[in-house]
Amino acid sequence: MLSKKEHLQAQQKTVELLERAGIILTEEEKQVIEVADFGLNELQSQGLQVITYINNEHYCAKELVLFPHQTCPEHKHPPINEKEGKTETFRCRQGKVWLYVEGEAPETIKANLPKSSEDYYTVFHEIELQAGEQYTIPPNTLHWFQAGEEGAIISEFSTTSRDEYDIFTDPNIVRVPELN
Repeated sequence: MLSKKEHLQAQQKTVELLERAGIILTEEEKQVIEVADFGLNELQSQGLQVITYINNEHYCAKELVLFPHQTCPEHKHPPINEKEGKTETFRCRQGKVWLYVEGEAPETIKANLPKSSEDYYTVFHEIELQAGEQYTIPPNTLHWFQAGEEGAIISEFSTTSRDEYDIFTDPNIVRVPELN
């Protein structure tokens, strides 16, 4: 569980990375940056910082900020009731990100699996995104991603986001953890 101090430090670091990339947030947006450690208390290795610009019944737009070598754990966006799971397009804005989806895996991957959760990473088809490149992830597709040594900023454009329904491979993950 993150402390309030750790949460504020991660928000500030996120603002600094975005400003260096020329992405300016309003004061209100800075205050509501989501710091997701997924209840694992390993924010530097497994976590994600999120700014949601809009999320309605038609579409969603976010910035995903990853610190150096930070990993967003493996998950998928399943169908909910009559609605198909989320389709999302990742466009790398700065840095490098390795995205892993279902499909054929290379002999070795470029990312480093988080030591405490290695068993919960199961898909290894590797897509390397540099700044300006993008990839679209179909609904209900297992995926995970990791930033390179400089960290990464990814713009996410998707159908409606219902992240509270995401299914994670790691049963220890809490999608919306509490602050300490």
